[in-house]
Amino acid sequence: MTAVVPIYHPRAEARRAVRRGIPNGSGGGLRVCRSVDQLRRLIVQRLIDAVVLDVKSAPADVFDLPTRFPRIPFYALSAFKPEDGAILARCRDAQFAGVLVEGVDNAVAGEWIAARGADTARREALGEGPRLLRLSEPIQRDAWAEVLRCVSSPTTTRQVAQALGVTREYLSRQFAAGGAPNLKRVIDLVRVAWAADLLANPGYAVGVVARMLGLSSSGHLAAAARRVAGVPPGQLAGLGAKGVLDRFVRGHTRSRE
Repeated sequence: MTAVVPIYHPRAEARRAVRRGIPNGSGGGLRVCRSVDQLRRLIVQRLIDAVVLDVKSAPADVFDLPTRFPRIPFYALSAFKPEDGAILARCRDAQFAGVLVEGVDNAVAGEWIAARGADTARREALGEGPRLLRLSEPIQRDAWAEVLRCVSSPTTTRQVAQALGVTREYLSRQFAAGGAPNLKRVIDLVRVAWAADLLANPGYAVGVVARMLGLSSSGHLAAAARRVAGVPPGQLAGLGAKGVLDRFVRGHTRSRE
């Protein structure tokens, strides 16, 4: 898992309920935010899989967040009562992805949220990637999985090879066999596909997305977008992750390593 799940909730029992279902590793996992300002800072610093909010204790301006970041699912987790119909209606109008009742849904809250996060949606958008890119051999698919896992950090062919326990030269030859693109180009593809999804959030600027994906600058992202999809960053949001994959397959699969 490459993304984190921030939770704003004052009660430890609710935090434990969510934590039980959120996998840790690769820098991911649950992050407890003690204030909404801390939550806002985290959203523009890290890849976010989902956000969990106790909307009954949070300030009213949290209801603006889902419209600024529509590609991040926001979940309300509170001790709702029958008289809370107005706040539930406000969650609906703010386009929260779901509402969980504290004390009732604790047993399933974490697993339910983890299965419906932004990272899962992006991976599903690229689900046809191995078939379209002709990645049929186990080593090709293992490399693809490693690239997806490391998308938020600078990744090289050598690093992927080390993770798989083979040499860079061997992996480069094997990955590009059978008409598949070379691995360096696929690393670019995945990062640009993630950027397309992130840029669909009005709250993210190009420079912020570049930094979140481990790129050195907006210009670096712009160059990668043109190599992979033939468009500037401003057009990535309209393509989405699946659209980036489609454009890549249609004519941007080759590069020199």
